[in-house]
Amino acid sequence: MISLDAFDLILFGGSGDLAMRKLLPALYFRHRDTADTAGWRIIGVGLEDLSRDAYIAAAQASCRKFVGAKNFDDAAWHAFAASLDYVPLNARSPADYGRLRDVVDRAPAATRVFYLATAPSLFACISENLGAAGLVTPDSRVVLEKPLGRDLASAERINAEVGAIFDEHQIYRIDHYLGKETVQNLIALRFGNALFEPLWSRASVRDVQITLAETVGVEGRGDFYDGTGALRDMVQNHLLQLLCIVAMEPPSSIDPDAMRDEKLKVLRALRPFTPADVATRTVRGQYRAGAINGQPVPGYLDEAGIPANSRTETFVALKAELNNWRWAGVPFYLRTGKRMQERLAEVVVNFRDVPHALFGSIAGDRVPNRLVIRLQPDESLQLHLMAKVPGDDMRLRPVALNLDFADTYSGRQWDAYERLLMDVIRGKLTLFMRRDELDAAWRWIEPVLDGWERDTSSPRPYTAGTWGPSASSSLLGRDGHEWRQDS
Repeated sequence: MISLDAFDLILFGGSGDLAMRKLLPALYFRHRDTADTAGWRIIGVGLEDLSRDAYIAAAQASCRKFVGAKNFDDAAWHAFAASLDYVPLNARSPADYGRLRDVVDRAPAATRVFYLATAPSLFACISENLGAAGLVTPDSRVVLEKPLGRDLASAERINAEVGAIFDEHQIYRIDHYLGKETVQNLIALRFGNALFEPLWSRASVRDVQITLAETVGVEGRGDFYDGTGALRDMVQNHLLQLLCIVAMEPPSSIDPDAMRDEKLKVLRALRPFTPADVATRTVRGQYRAGAINGQPVPGYLDEAGIPANSRTETFVALKAELNNWRWAGVPFYLRTGKRMQERLAEVVVNFRDVPHALFGSIAGDRVPNRLVIRLQPDESLQLHLMAKVPGDDMRLRPVALNLDFADTYSGRQWDAYERLLMDVIRGKLTLFMRRDELDAAWRWIEPVLDGWERDTSSPRPYTAGTWGPSASSSLLGRDGHEWRQDS
């Protein structure tokens, strides 16, 4: 079991979807598996006028659902519930923060974490009101959920306003993909082993593909999603962070700034998009009615809260290139979409083929070596090699060396939010975005946003339950490549 110093975690949006579905279940698990939890306090904050008992009842129902019957223990829940409290509060009303201060001051802890699971438009006023109420201490931390802004200007404004209250070392810009076990293992794979580093460059790598595919639609968040879209919701943060980890140079240490300095170099090395590039190196799509797992689903324009003439993209594919010595000429293909054929998150590194066909035509079709880092639904590493088929002839076929984390490591794996919440409480910034990283990501994405805004055509349609518009395949096909997919 781990141990933690006493802390107060004040959860704005404490009765919202993210808190109920992800954050409270993650905190339940960490509370259950922590040796000493005497100093834990988790204070939900929200507009709903709930009593403490009503809030705990709602949290219990949600945790029962999302942690599953196998992991829900009544005794562990009652111990966890003792650490919960709730304060009704209008985030825009400075007067309401006095009630929060009264609750916090009953037993103040040295470490105070403010988790803003709210719309980014509230980040500045919440921070300002916390400061005015005297709630921000030198040991306070604030967690900001994505998407942080709509463009570079709005992100800079939010960062400046939050930064007026909190110092940079107190600000944790969270991307839950960086807390996934497989992403941690990608870092370990690259920098903890001698095997791949000599091959990890343009000399041996043909292309890199990063896919984040969802089978779900907007899930009742039509108003939010239509104002955001897949480029802001997934590419600007999740996909670019994964690209950074794949492409960055070995840092001098695992200290937060050493890691983040190298990621920043990758973002700054990305080849900028010209207007012509937006037309040829990007694809935006929008799903139409179809079927997921045999069940019919509506099209995007038929979802609740979506305007009939919406041009918001639910699918993005783009080709990125890095202007640096290691990766010049290697395409990085990024793809994300809703209502796709499978729920899938993976990084695929395709290596170059052998320079000479030693075994001739009798060997059969050669497939270049490939490393697949699977993030979801299962977490695994697969190395695809060519091997001889048993028999007289020298015939070859692809085989996979598979490291399945569920099989290799017994016991329940930590959820990404569990790891990241513990990192915040411990003051570990390595897996969180620094302000200059965020600015660089927006600076690269913004020409695509601008180009799509000027383009009055509709996104390319694709049927729900497929892998997106055909133009996505053409994006790779022009380079003689194709997306890796098992089905």
